Amino acid sequence: MPVNALFSYLIKKRLQQIDLFRSNPYEAQYEVFLHLVRSARFTEWGQHYDYESIRDPDVFRQRVPLQDYNDVRPYVERLRRGEQNLLWPTDIKWFAKSSGTTQDRSKFIPVSREALEDCHYKGGKDLIALHYDMNPASKLYLGMNMVVGGSSSLERFRADAYSGDLSAIIIRNLPIWVEIRRTPAKEVALMENWEEKIEQMARETMREDVRSIAGVPSWTLIILRRILEITGRSHINEVWPNLELFMHGGVSFRPYRALFRDLIPSAAMNYLESYNASEGYFAIQDRADAEDLLLMLDYGIFFEFMPMEEMTREQPATKLLHEVTTGVDYALVISTNAGLWRYMPGDTVRFTSTAPYRIQVSGRTRSFINAFGEELIVENAERAIEAAVVATGAAVSDYTAGPIYLSDNAGGHEWLIEFDRPPDDVERFIEVLDAELRNSNSDYDAKRKGDMALSRPRLHILPRGTFHAWMKDRGKLGGQHKVPRLMNDRSIIDQLLPSLVH
Repeated sequence: MPVNALFSYLIKKRLQQIDLFRSNPYEAQYEVFLHLVRSARFTEWGQHYDYESIRDPDVFRQRVPLQDYNDVRPYVERLRRGEQNLLWPTDIKWFAKSSGTTQDRSKFIPVSREALEDCHYKGGKDLIALHYDMNPASKLYLGMNMVVGGSSSLERFRADAYSGDLSAIIIRNLPIWVEIRRTPAKEVALMENWEEKIEQMARETMREDVRSIAGVPSWTLIILRRILEITGRSHINEVWPNLELFMHGGVSFRPYRALFRDLIPSAAMNYLESYNASEGYFAIQDRADAEDLLLMLDYGIFFEFMPMEEMTREQPATKLLHEVTTGVDYALVISTNAGLWRYMPGDTVRFTSTAPYRIQVSGRTRSFINAFGEELIVENAERAIEAAVVATGAAVSDYTAGPIYLSDNAGGHEWLIEFDRPPDDVERFIEVLDAELRNSNSDYDAKRKGDMALSRPRLHILPRGTFHAWMKDRGKLGGQHKVPRLMNDRSIIDQLLPSLVH
């Protein structure tokens, strides 16, 4: 069977499976739940909580406590020393290294073979399948896919065990059907020095027939701009005339949409968003131009959702899929086929639909500003930035914001923004930013009335390259590393503006 015919057959088969869990979400999740607890019943964790007797998600919620990384860390340390069958029955030899906690510089998330094959790779395949479903005339597989990975070095800390960026683990283990259509070469993709890798990636990929790109928007932009510098072309379609898809994730695409349209002006260009992390692959955009994502219910992940008001309670309650409602922010809770049980990765989501289940990522449980009772979340910030960009013709490449404590007893927010294209009117940018924050967040609006509790936002325009240099100094260049959008303290602001006195 020709490759394209086989590819088409597999895509159609998978789309039928997606339609099945769209139509039967509770059955799909219950099947995942039973598989997880049955698989882990003889592990140390499973025996401790008597998984053998658990058949009901309600019993599971009552018996197994909620976990964050600090709770899981003792098991991870034992796994890294070589013990097995602790959290999951199959051997754990890969650990995805991600940003740390208050106690550790880095977290090491266990990655099983099942998590790679049935979750992360499945998510990548589904993005392609959904793209073909929305674009039947697509010829994606006739060309190459550029994968913009992260800091792809791997640390071999035992004879058979490695840790590193999730993208490095994925690239090391890619199935052959992906590898033959991926660019750049593995030795370039796995280069440790991010700046050298950008140069090599640009020079190697610009000669290929690239038809799709997968990566985080901020780092992908850097590579695309470097390609234009080298080739002297005015836009990317002159380099890659057959480019038709950018698969992105990691951060909101809102601030980057205008930048990509400038670089890739083709009306035939498509954009698909995914929501994934070191802990798993959670949701995928299944409709063109939609701002929500389909929750993927058959990836070996069992979902729970904690209302935000439960976060401060001693015994917080969660909701199962059939109990959630639209328009409410929930902290995500997952149990996975890598042995994370009732684990909180730190994201908050909001349902836009329950038939089928679609979500928006609304922020992080630790990424917000609530210094004055304003409860500002990342989604509020992204919408306000987008409105200000549209109103002033600007293009934002990166930003962060935090509280400012003023001497007249009123607080405020300080915004540090790096523009790719500055606003035509800075004052107007601030006005629209403030107005949209007030429109989207009633708590912020209440605090802003009369400038009594919150004053007008203060904006600092940073020179281009400031955030890149700051990330480089922290050893966080590339891939999944990203600038924190909102902070409830001044730790980042005071690093970026050390001479500022308040």
